[in-house]
Amino acid sequence: MKKSLKQVGSVMLLSVLTISVAACSSNTGSTSSSATPQSSSETQPPKLTKLTYWVPNHSAASGQMKTYAEMGMYKELEKVTGVKVEFQHPPLEVPQAQEQFNLMIATNDLPDVIEASWGATSGAVIRYPGGPEKAILDKKIIKLNDLIDKYAPNLKKLLTDHPDWKKQISTDEGSIYAFPFLRGDDKTRVSFGPSIRQDWLDKLGLKMPTTIDEWYTVLKAFKEKDPNGNGKADEIPIYIDKNMFSTDAPFLGAWGINYSFYQDNGKVKYGPIQPEYKEFLKTMNKWYKEGLLDKDFAAPNEKLYDNKMTTNLMGASVSYNGGGLGKYAGLMKDKDPSFKLEAAPYPVLKAGDKAIWGQRDFAYNGVGAAISAADKNPIETVKWLDYAYGEKGDLLFNYGIEGTSYKMENGKATFLPEVLNPPAGTSVQQSIAKYTRATWSAPFVLSGNFQLQYLGLPQQKKALEIWSQPTAERKLPLVSPTQEESSKFASIVTDIQTYQDEMLLKFIMGVEPIDNFDQYVKKIQSMGIDDAIKIQQGALERFNKR
Repeated sequence: MKKSLKQVGSVMLLSVLTISVAACSSNTGSTSSSATPQSSSETQPPKLTKLTYWVPNHSAASGQMKTYAEMGMYKELEKVTGVKVEFQHPPLEVPQAQEQFNLMIATNDLPDVIEASWGATSGAVIRYPGGPEKAILDKKIIKLNDLIDKYAPNLKKLLTDHPDWKKQISTDEGSIYAFPFLRGDDKTRVSFGPSIRQDWLDKLGLKMPTTIDEWYTVLKAFKEKDPNGNGKADEIPIYIDKNMFSTDAPFLGAWGINYSFYQDNGKVKYGPIQPEYKEFLKTMNKWYKEGLLDKDFAAPNEKLYDNKMTTNLMGASVSYNGGGLGKYAGLMKDKDPSFKLEAAPYPVLKAGDKAIWGQRDFAYNGVGAAISAADKNPIETVKWLDYAYGEKGDLLFNYGIEGTSYKMENGKATFLPEVLNPPAGTSVQQSIAKYTRATWSAPFVLSGNFQLQYLGLPQQKKALEIWSQPTAERKLPLVSPTQEESSKFASIVTDIQTYQDEMLLKFIMGVEPIDNFDQYVKKIQSMGIDDAIKIQQGALERFNKR
């Protein structure tokens, strides 16, 4: 979920076998194919032997392999299907990946499959300007409804069984545009939130902060009272990079708003122009001036972040459950047994208030694998992608290879001990990444059984409970503008987000006085935010009628 935040998985699926729902449960991995989705005794030569696939390479994998093709899951799938995949990996960082995505689209140099945040309209994600319906209209990707109906029985059955999922993955016009990454149940939809060094709190006799004022008190103590015990004033009280400010509002949400569009009793609003946003900026500016907020927050660097966390310098942050709490528990278990990074509640302004904003997500977060208009074998690609949503694909994409990464116990897939307990210096996420992409995302259905094993540490299970508390009532579903509105909306929002990102840094760092906030709001209004809000309001009303 960076959140990618939140980048996503690719799925290699059976291209040469005509799959029915019943057949999937007894799939032997043969490579027969037919022209229709019904089974046939006639063996046909495979039409699809190679695919090109564009997807960012997650850091948990890139440190161990150059391409997803080296991952155990994909090696096994190539054996099963006979389909070799050539992955095209842009950088994981969203700005650079978006730049390459835009270039790919502009030059029309398209691979067969493109994985991106097709359904997202805001946040630090890779997306198509104007949304997926516009991408179909522009003939960059293809509409999948009929192909899924005829050639993807596994996904078709899931959407029939879960009409709410179908609603989420469709446009207002009813188009299905990608094979989606789906979180199967509530256990899989909470993975991110505030985190803090519990051992530092214990050492200083402090309680877990729940309000913004309590956070300030704790961060001041972290800075001034030497919780790492080295006799130096080198502690970094909190690190929140510029992307984390905009991802599910981990601190901004205390003021009841987010960094983009949200709804308040069915009315769409825009967080960065609200009076509450000014108060948030004042607080962050104060934290920055007093040295509580890491000076490097404006230039996210994952390696630098890892170094600060693992050298006992960082007191608090915003973390993923697996790629944060679990990752650093693994990296520090021998290096510093006293190290305890634990989940903190989403903060509020007044003690006892219920947190509104949190990361709890919908089943679908907008990420999916679309088939490009350049694909010469769309039917076979659909069959290939559909494999992930059947019984065999579920096991492969969640757990990897039976006997190598998991075994079956009492009817359930169970990771082998060596996978969940890797050597010191290796996180569980990195260990699992040798076999699957399930610890971040891919076009398949993430299993609750997987999540409970992956998040096996006590602090991770506790984090699920803590980060699940916010109501998330103001979160917008994945709405989309109409074809007529899409270009206008994309132009407005792109320009506004560029400007507000720039001003976020300036306000927090004191380059721009907070007193100029009203001028900033007027600037965003002059850029067309009222028109964008109106478009989103209409989109929300259409979504509710889907």
